[in-house]
Amino acid sequence: MTFGATILGCAGPSLSAREVSFFREANPFGFILFDRNLEDEAQIRSLCDSLRDCVGRDAPILIDQEGGRVQRLRPPLAHQWLPPLEDVARFGANAPRAMYLRYRIIAAEMIGVGIDANCAPMVDIATANTHEFLKNRCYGTDLETVVKVGQAVSGGLLDGGVLPVLKHVPGHGRAVADSHLDLPIVDTDSEVLRNSDFAAFKGLNDLPMGMTAHITYSALDDRPATLSPKMMGLIRSEIGFGGLIMTDDISMKALTGSLAELSRLSLDAGCDVVLHCNGKMAEMEDVVDASGTMGELAQNRAVAALDCRRTPDPVDISQLHAQLEALVNGTVNDA
Repeated sequence: MTFGATILGCAGPSLSAREVSFFREANPFGFILFDRNLEDEAQIRSLCDSLRDCVGRDAPILIDQEGGRVQRLRPPLAHQWLPPLEDVARFGANAPRAMYLRYRIIAAEMIGVGIDANCAPMVDIATANTHEFLKNRCYGTDLETVVKVGQAVSGGLLDGGVLPVLKHVPGHGRAVADSHLDLPIVDTDSEVLRNSDFAAFKGLNDLPMGMTAHITYSALDDRPATLSPKMMGLIRSEIGFGGLIMTDDISMKALTGSLAELSRLSLDAGCDVVLHCNGKMAEMEDVVDASGTMGELAQNRAVAALDCRRTPDPVDISQLHAQLEALVNGTVNDA
């Protein structure tokens, strides 16, 4: 079965008859959920079952569950986490082990309601000027810390049966604008980018899925990375990322043009899948019509990503929280 080259949202906590018919025909690779879709455990499980029933397979269902501001599952459905940058700071030398445990817990909470892909790790390197929408979502300000924590985050998710989605490739940390609203232009020298921002993603280039950055790196191209064949080529060749690449939300204001045009341009540039998040039917119809089905390479990457899903070993969540508490108290060293 060839997948549609899209990942789509839905409008509310349950599917309309129109959505069921549309998703059945469009056969998107996967789905993504937001606050508007989440009420309680039984409802979320039912929605996930309905989405998968539409396409007749165990499609991946994604969510942004970073912790802090960007956390869709909140109490009582899930633990409330500090922003990642704050947790890394308070755990200090124990941060990699602590962040592994944090995301192993997050994975268990996600799987518990039927969601099996997380838009994390985020290995954008924070700077003094990083826009506030992103800064405290980062793991650190230096390459070594960010890579170590990013690897720990992805390990916790994978061990918990959740597919990690590496973002925002090839690096969002130098952006001083919010790409939800404007196109960030980064004018940093290309060698500096290669040795820092891009290098963080090279350290995690074996992950199954990645998400692009809607950012223009003016030293390399005048087009946003999502729409740039040159930048997508750099991600594949220099960074060496071999997994499935999805766009960041194609409807974000950083990109200008019709959704159909942007969808086609992103796929032509080298993205494998177009992400559309807001669940608006008319917009989804345009994106699906423009995106079509996956080509052979994209399909192979999609199947390989799904093959990375594993059945997690049972865990005692309270015990994992106790291990975290010991780490913040400094009584256990990073393994």
